[in-house]
Amino acid sequence: MTKLRVLVVEDSLTIRKRLIEVLEESPSFEVVGEASDGSQAIERCLALRPDVVTMDMMLPIMTGLAATEYIMGHCPTPILVVSASFNRGEVFKTYDALAAGAVDVIEKPTGHEAPGAWERTFLSALSIVARVRVITHVRARLSGLAQHARSERPTGFDPALSPRGVLGLGASTGGPSALVDVLGSLPKDFSLPVLVVLHIGAPFAFAFGEWMDTQLPRAVSFAKGGERLDSLQNQVLLAPPDQHLVVRGGVLALSNEGERHSCRPSVDVLFESLASQCGAAAVGCLLTGMGRDGAQGLLALRRAGAATVAQDQATSVVYGMPREAALIGAAEQILPLRDIGAALGVLARGPRRKQPS
Repeated sequence: MTKLRVLVVEDSLTIRKRLIEVLEESPSFEVVGEASDGSQAIERCLALRPDVVTMDMMLPIMTGLAATEYIMGHCPTPILVVSASFNRGEVFKTYDALAAGAVDVIEKPTGHEAPGAWERTFLSALSIVARVRVITHVRARLSGLAQHARSERPTGFDPALSPRGVLGLGASTGGPSALVDVLGSLPKDFSLPVLVVLHIGAPFAFAFGEWMDTQLPRAVSFAKGGERLDSLQNQVLLAPPDQHLVVRGGVLALSNEGERHSCRPSVDVLFESLASQCGAAAVGCLLTGMGRDGAQGLLALRRAGAATVAQDQATSVVYGMPREAALIGAAEQILPLRDIGAALGVLARGPRRKQPS
């Protein structure tokens, strides 16, 4: 079996040596290089052409974020961010790196894990990331989006009279970047409330809403439960970590019910509630991600008369969730990422359709 070639980037000698030790004990990986700063990371990635890179964010000379942006722009390589989630600045840089093309993130070992648990999670995540096909990713200046004035709620807007009343979005691996692209490219007059489920590890999820709020020209926050859907125009509400987000009687609710497809929050749970409660007044969109969560929910939305969209294979970091939706006919439209925002704008103004019999 051919081993996966790994470049380890970490400024802490102690952590770097631990990562290398874990990798060298695995028959699936070979450490081909190590780097202690971002400049070395770029130099060794260009010279060694590894299959995958583990990347710390807080590095001397050049940050992990800057190194990620350069690598994805000049020698695209799958990157697993290995980050300390307790540092707010590092968490924000982690989200920026995911938006710049890094595939996934895992928390650094804290020393409180059960024996072997972190190591198994690390090796599994690295194996998955190494097999993702990445492309040249010249990062858009996402910070410029945050400088746009937040658009005001249109005068006289009434969801009950609007062709559509809510947009549901679901994503997993590759989702932070895809969500920013889609939400940042919505038309300026797009005012539907947007409900989002993103699969991301709990340690990194808590600050995600705050980071998203800095990237977009519309308000972003975690749902608390009890918000009325008709009062949320021009807002983005995220499912909180480890809680399902649903709509009941026009009001947002949070649920601690069991996982779906090993996920909580689950895209299927959100989409099925939108199909039941909003029907043809909803729009559903399934973006890049591993697994099949969201596919059946998107099909339920389509059967209820909602408009449904899935991301295409060419622009998905992982073509798992949208592929499952495509296979069962859940998506009316399968589109490249760059076209989804504009398409959702058109669908939001489209006529409601009768629920299929």
